[in-house]
Amino acid sequence: MPLSEHEQRILEEIERRLAEEDPRLVESVTRASVASHSMRRVRWGVAGFILGFVLFFFFLVRFWVGVAGFAVMLASALVIYHHLKRMGREQLRAFAERGGHLSVTAALARLTERLRRQRGSGSN
Repeated sequence: MPLSEHEQRILEEIERRLAEEDPRLVESVTRASVASHSMRRVRWGVAGFILGFVLFFFFLVRFWVGVAGFAVMLASALVIYHHLKRMGREQLRAFAERGGHLSVTAALARLTERLRRQRGSGSN
């Protein structure tokens, strides 16, 4: 449902006042996107997975530490999967092409794309 002209003017006035009162907030909101948010979560997921993997190796020392490590690995893998799926193919492809400081996430993006292609060609 489109906004009326009066509602549109009110919204523009609110935006203008917000930009005057807190320009840093406006800047951070305009820079943020679904892709940047998801990539940040993927990075945290990778770090969590690595931490879980390290904890899992302590399985020989303490059983419960190993189980906790496995749980952290599983939860991190689910976070990574959820956010890579949320980003979509085009955004994953763009991150994979850029590479650079996103080398781990770019590798994950390429792996995800490769698995999707294989799954798609296997069903034909």
